[in-house]
Amino acid sequence: MLEQYRIQINYKTRERQILNALLALTTGCLTLIYPNFLYLIAGGYLVALGLLFIAFRISPTLSAIPIVAGILIFIFPELIPVTFAAFLGLFGFILLFGFQFSIVGVLTLIIALLIVANPDSVAYLIATFLLIYSVSNLIRFYQDWQDHKLQ
Repeated sequence: MLEQYRIQINYKTRERQILNALLALTTGCLTLIYPNFLYLIAGGYLVALGLLFIAFRISPTLSAIPIVAGILIFIFPELIPVTFAAFLGLFGFILLFGFQFSIVGVLTLIIALLIVANPDSVAYLIATFLLIYSVSNLIRFYQDWQDHKLQ
């Protein structure tokens, strides 16, 4: 039996876009301020991201991925580098091919590889990803807002 999944998200609501950016920005700042609490911050971010996906009716499969990764981080904090790198790898491919955030997708994949190569710097690499992702989302939100304002 063959099952195919197709994740297609063409339209981002403004609310989802701004909430996603603010969640990533807040989590990135918390990660830089409190790197010793990385398992709580990263696990909480992933679970909150999954719940945000559920709230905005994203595919259940896509919504489950960050929730499962967050729960794994809460249960096994020593697996943060592997779990978050796997999540970033998958998320990077989705960004690269699905959302057409090609630059952010490539950067996400590079950060995932850097986490695997250097797990001691995982807090700072996660913070880097979150800050890049949030700033790119805020820039895209501003550009969309300007485009809609001109129309």
